[in-house]
Amino acid sequence: MMTQLVDSRTRSVAWWGRLSGLTSDGALYGVSALFALVLGFTSTQVAQWHWGFLTAAPYAIAAVIGFALGRWRVRRAILVRLGLLVLVIMGSVVIPLALEARWRHQDPNQGYAQPEVSVIERSATYVSQGKDPYRSYYTDGRLVDEVRGLPAYESFFPYFPLMSVFGLPSAETHASSGLTDARIIMSLMTLLVSAAAMVLFRASPGKKIRIAQVLLALPTGALFLSTGGDDMPILALMLLGVAALQRRSINTAGISLGLAAAMKLTAWPMAFGALLVARDKKDRPAWRRVTLWVTCIVVVTVAPFVVKAPWAFFSNVFAFPLGLAHVASPAASDLPGHILTTWWPPLGHVLAPLALLVGGYFTAKYVKAHWPLSLSQLLGLMSLVFLVLMCVATATRIGYVIYPINFALWAWVCREDKEAELVPVTL
Repeated sequence: MMTQLVDSRTRSVAWWGRLSGLTSDGALYGVSALFALVLGFTSTQVAQWHWGFLTAAPYAIAAVIGFALGRWRVRRAILVRLGLLVLVIMGSVVIPLALEARWRHQDPNQGYAQPEVSVIERSATYVSQGKDPYRSYYTDGRLVDEVRGLPAYESFFPYFPLMSVFGLPSAETHASSGLTDARIIMSLMTLLVSAAAMVLFRASPGKKIRIAQVLLALPTGALFLSTGGDDMPILALMLLGVAALQRRSINTAGISLGLAAAMKLTAWPMAFGALLVARDKKDRPAWRRVTLWVTCIVVVTVAPFVVKAPWAFFSNVFAFPLGLAHVASPAASDLPGHILTTWWPPLGHVLAPLALLVGGYFTAKYVKAHWPLSLSQLLGLMSLVFLVLMCVATATRIGYVIYPINFALWAWVCREDKEAELVPVTL
């Protein structure tokens, strides 16, 4: 059975490798069109099914163009692919986002954005007024300071304080056009940081296009940029950090990973992992400098809020995302961790610590066996770590799969061993 699976994988990789870059792009855009159409018909979330219907046609058109041009020997195919990528981003991100932001402003109660957008904007309003964004917490069997008229889960701000910056334009200007929607600010940052990362990244143009497709153009990125988006700046900053580690630009790596870690807990595994592979241009370990940058950025942005209201900070940033705040979260997808804790609630206090202990043991064994780690090996490990954590968490969303997908792709792009060069893959 195992042999058959390996043979099937080998044949699939060989088949994919024989495709031209434009043909493979057409295949990806075709699958994306199908996904968008299915999402449009099946999703119960307004922002998502609108995105599905808005993007099915652009994806389908891009697929047809990719397949058609892939049949001929197109000169400067990379430029053609890049132009097609830009058109897809316009059709799958820019136009849907602009429309949904406008519709949301005209009718705020119709759900034209994921709940996290309002949460970020509301926290920014608190910060702009000199108040603490961490206002709600669960104690003595009751929820303190719940926002009236909203579900209990929207009372929580499950991010680090720096995430509030994306809502500040909305809080400060109160613009009437919807242009200060937090998703627009997050998308702009994601695009700018990703562009900087692509300039810095050492990879072929074809591989860079594939990275940009997965991060920005395909549903693995476009859906989130248009409907919610809080994970996208984190991924873009981590991509910049990976490119900087590859270039051995230690200060850039430390700053980018520090900013990501000061926004959301999901950036912390990569920030810690970077310490294992960071080396300067003289091939000396540079973990101290990365640690200094990350620590300074996180401490400066987080410490004042921890000191002011430690219990509220813990409840929002740690207890609520982990499903320990006694408040049902919309992020609780039907993954193993959520299913098991629904069946037997006490498991909610056991699964995460057990996963950390067991996972930590095997991670340490892997690191010891492969020391010194390459950047590619670290990214592969991060992909597996995120996948496991996503499955065992009591309250997590299936959308977090974008982390292991992107990490796995970056690991493949960064792969330097000679065996990888023998795999016939045409991007």
